[in-house]
Amino acid sequence: MEVKLFQKTQRDLAASINLVIDQYWDDSISEKEMIDLVQKLYINNEDKFKRNGKYTTVLRQQCGKRRLSVVSKVLNSSNVITK
Repeated sequence: MEVKLFQKTQRDLAASINLVIDQYWDDSISEKEMIDLVQKLYINNEDKFKRNGKYTTVLRQQCGKRRLSVVSKVLNSSNVITK
């Protein structure tokens, strides 16, 4: 699966997160691929992910609770340190 790792805007980042999580839920990609992509997106776009320890408003609106719940679990259970 091809996803740009460096996103221009928060909306682009949200679209990429949605694509990755939705493809995982549709069994188009494996769990390991999904985890790797979410981690890479976070590492390369940390400033667009969170502000003051919370997901940005754009991400919350565009991705929704269920997807961000998956993202949180991936980031908290991995070696990626979230602030």
